[in-house]
Amino acid sequence: MDQLHRVTLLPKPTIMRLLGTLMTAGLVAKGERGIGYRVTSDVQALSSGFHGGPLVAQAGRPWVADLTRRLRWPAAIAVLDGARIAISASTAASSTMSPFHATIGVRHSLVTRALGRAYLAWCPEEELRILLRMLEASSDPEDRPPNLERVVRTVIATSRRQGYALRDPKVEPRSSNTVAVPIMLDTTVAGTIGMSFFRSAVSQRALLEDLVPALRQASLEITASMKRLQRGTPEATEPA
Repeated sequence: MDQLHRVTLLPKPTIMRLLGTLMTAGLVAKGERGIGYRVTSDVQALSSGFHGGPLVAQAGRPWVADLTRRLRWPAAIAVLDGARIAISASTAASSTMSPFHATIGVRHSLVTRALGRAYLAWCPEEELRILLRMLEASSDPEDRPPNLERVVRTVIATSRRQGYALRDPKVEPRSSNTVAVPIMLDTTVAGTIGMSFFRSAVSQRALLEDLVPALRQASLEITASMKRLQRGTPEATEPA
């Protein structure tokens, strides 16, 4: 509400009435844990379609919730935001084993963070070249390490070979880690999905046998859900 007020300069009562109208029309819904607001897939009726972060977040929310219910660790979905990756859905607030507090809206480095690395590793080469130019202009050391392109190419090769991305072990907090995979929509990366965990609690075997397969399956389900939402088809499948 405060953000909408600052951007639009409309009185808060007016914003409340407009939001109420949009919620009644099914175009807006309450955000995570009843905090804030988000658009719904019904906005596709307003223009050329529903895409980007809102689509990935709406399609993915049931699946990140299911991951945390089954595996207990917090899960998150992230989308590209400029030359950073931004959290658009998260279960950090509802996980009893979360290394973090609420993370919605937090923007992370593409170069050092697992959710960002998963994006870089699977995005098309043309997009990657654009992102590299944007990263070169960043003042954040995480975005622009020495020999940036060589570092990124190494990250891409390692992530593709493994089939998943991990956070740079030098990034704080070092007691935890994040593993992530891409959410593909045709030939593009619509977003990424990951889980965070304490290093001391998850073995390499558990990572490979439990977390990574669960993330890959959730990614496939989210892609299918996004396609249904784009077609305007009611959701046919949700986690059991």
